[in-house]
Amino acid sequence: MTLQPPMMVRGADHSARAMRLMIRDLARGRQGIAESEDLKVRPLPTPGPGIRVGDGSALIHGARPWQGAYTQSNIGDAEVTISPTGPVARTDLIVLRIEDPEWEGERDPRTQEIGYFHVVEAVADDASAVPDGMTGIALARITLPRNTAAITADMITDLRQIANPRTERLLRTVHPTATEKVPAKHGQWAAWPKEAAWDLDIPTWATRATIVVTLSGLRAEAGPVYAELRTRLGERAAKATVVDDDGTTTRRSGVTLADDIAVPPAYRGSRQHLTVEINQNDQYGDGKLAVAKGTTATLDVAFTEGPA
Repeated sequence: MTLQPPMMVRGADHSARAMRLMIRDLARGRQGIAESEDLKVRPLPTPGPGIRVGDGSALIHGARPWQGAYTQSNIGDAEVTISPTGPVARTDLIVLRIEDPEWEGERDPRTQEIGYFHVVEAVADDASAVPDGMTGIALARITLPRNTAAITADMITDLRQIANPRTERLLRTVHPTATEKVPAKHGQWAAWPKEAAWDLDIPTWATRATIVVTLSGLRAEAGPVYAELRTRLGERAAKATVVDDDGTTTRRSGVTLADDIAVPPAYRGSRQHLTVEINQNDQYGDGKLAVAKGTTATLDVAFTEGPA
C-alpha cells in the first residue's frame, strides 16, 4: 500500500477515494445518522404496502478495507415499497445503502442513484445489521404478519444509531449551613432540602438525562426514620430511593438518588428546574431527618443524544 497524496496540495484535484478516506477519518470510525430525528422510518399517512423515511443525513462506512466512508442526505419523506406477505410471516430490513461501482454492483453514477433506500427481505426476526459485504446502515426492521399488505407503526422497530452522539455533563455542589428538617406532613412529597435545587439549561439535542444526586451527612435523630427521596426535573419525577434507619440516637448517613429519564421534546432548548423531593412516612418511625452543617448535596447530570 502506497501513501495517498495529502489533501489540499493540488487545488481541487483530488480523487473520490481521497475524499472518502478523509470522511472516514473525521467520523473516527463511526457510522449512523447525524442527529436524533434523522431518517426515521414511519408508516405511510394512510397505512399501505410501504413506509416513509424522513428527513436527515447519515455517515456510512464502506464494507471493504480502505473503501472510506460516504455521506448521504434525504430531504423530505421518501416512500419505500414493501412487498405484501402471503401465508407465511416475514421480517424485512430497511437499509440506507451505498452501491459504489468501484467496489460493488454495476450502477452507473451518471444515470443511477448510488445511495438509495433498500429493502432486505426475509431476514432473521432479530436482525439489526446489514448483510456482510453490503455498504449501508440499518434504519428499521419491519415485522410483517402473514397475509399483510398495510404497514402499521407497531410493525416497525427503530434500529437507527447516531454516528457521533453528543454529551454534556454538569457537576454542582451545595453545603447547607443551617439545620432544615423535613417541611411537609408525613406521607406527603415536598421539595427538600431547599438548597438542593438547580435551574438547568437543557441542550436542544438532548434525548435523555442521567441524574445522580448524592446527599452526604444527613442527620437523623429521636428515633427510627423511613423516607423516600427522588429527583424531579420539570414535571418529570424520577424513581424513589428509600432511607430506612432503625437507630434511636443522633446519627449521620448518606443516600444516592439516581435515574435515567427521557427528555420530552418540549424540554429541549429550555430551562427546567431540578429539585430533590422527600416523602417521610411516620408509619415506620417518628424520627427526625434533617440537613445541617456538615451536609453536602452533589448533583451530577449527563445529557445524552440518541435516536428519537
